[in-house]
Amino acid sequence: MGATHVTVAIRNPAERDRVWEGEFLVDTGATDCLVPRAALNAIGLQPRGRRTYELADGSEIQFDVAVAEVEFMGDFVGSTILFGDDDAEPLLGVTALESMGVEVDPLNQTLKRLPAVRLKGFRPA
Repeated sequence: MGATHVTVAIRNPAERDRVWEGEFLVDTGATDCLVPRAALNAIGLQPRGRRTYELADGSEIQFDVAVAEVEFMGDFVGSTILFGDDDAEPLLGVTALESMGVEVDPLNQTLKRLPAVRLKGFRPA
């Protein structure tokens, strides 16, 4: 199975005209999005906290985090963004995908929009 990439724009929600765009690896094993720190600094995004994440090998690492608008496929969602190393490959995590009702088609290495965003467990009153 190959890798899926998509062009994503990261927007500073406090200064919406400040945007950084890049080619992101779609990583369904990652919860949140990771962006090079220099790119986030360039759009004026500042860390709001720090979180510990578990890597695939079981080791743990801490990242500075913030919230930003993540835009791709003509839609957007607010998402947690990790401040990666300046040379880090940008990652699009599964939370942003699911929040927009998008899933990965591994056969074609593309993203496809679902007919509706999943809202499991919700029961109308």
